[in-house]
Amino acid sequence: MPVLTRLIPSPVSVDIAAGALDNLAGLLADQRISSSGRLAVAISNGSGATLRQRLAPALPGADWYEVAGGTIDAAVQLADAMRSGHYDAVVGLGGGKIIDVAKYAAARVGLPMVAVATNLSHDGICSPVSILDNDAGRGSYGVPTPIALVVDLDVIRQAPARFVSSGIGDVVSNLSAIADWELSHRETGEQIDGLAAAMARQAGEAVLRHPGDCEDDAFLTVLAEALVLSGIAMSIAGHTRPSSGACHEISHALDILHPKRAALHGEQVGLGAAFAMYLRGERDHCRLIVDVLRRHHLPVLPGDIGFSTEEFVTAVAFAPQTRPGRYTILEHLDLTTDEIRDAYADYVKAISS
Repeated sequence: MPVLTRLIPSPVSVDIAAGALDNLAGLLADQRISSSGRLAVAISNGSGATLRQRLAPALPGADWYEVAGGTIDAAVQLADAMRSGHYDAVVGLGGGKIIDVAKYAAARVGLPMVAVATNLSHDGICSPVSILDNDAGRGSYGVPTPIALVVDLDVIRQAPARFVSSGIGDVVSNLSAIADWELSHRETGEQIDGLAAAMARQAGEAVLRHPGDCEDDAFLTVLAEALVLSGIAMSIAGHTRPSSGACHEISHALDILHPKRAALHGEQVGLGAAFAMYLRGERDHCRLIVDVLRRHHLPVLPGDIGFSTEEFVTAVAFAPQTRPGRYTILEHLDLTTDEIRDAYADYVKAISS
């Protein structure tokens, strides 16, 4: 008997709407995530602490844990603190760092995790990966996909604009990542999961071609949905390939080489995607990405986020070492540092004309 269908790991509930946060308690009860109300809620000392005052009356059985930073140590400490609580679930309330810490901690103690995003900075809100700082720099840790996701557009509009537009760069970079995956399929025979690729590609295209901006609820909804689809695409594939290629290798290299100067993840991968598109000769697509990044006030040159040309060139040369075994346009071309420098000069001219 052939297998005609497959199970897709995804949240049981995704609520993206203005005022969605007001229904958090109802969602947890209706979806039988927490019928007792015993919750461990991870928050930052910023937006999460502010929202605690609003949500605490509706969650009387919750214990609140303030998390300091997106580190592996913070995640382990949170897991250890939760062990004696007999909770139904963990709620990560905040930005990307808090959600990544909560995902890791929940996995460590074997509890389902609910992501309540207060910004849209990257696709970690619904991905099977936690990006956490460690002693060696920054690492990616496999975790279960959140069991539910809540995005309140009223809350998102209050986030710093940079922490919302960053998500645009992350989603748009899917298009570069898929191009790298297809390149690897042609050159090395790496298998492509067609469903995962389709979801990641459509997420990127939806944001790339939407005429709205971060002041527009319709655009914010599309952006949030695209971040969700990117996360589910990675869950389907079982790895980060649908959303991570040369664009992410370049970002990881910047993180490693300049850990105290790294920009936001979405800013770096958006820039990396534009340059990678130029390297693979897709000049029209490169220009389209650059135009969208500029329209949303995202960087298209390393100087826009405080890196010199030489620092960027060095990072591109180092980038393949960040993901050994991954085949992208960088591994395919295998450019020398001088060749990267020349290619970057050509890229600058191309996007300036």
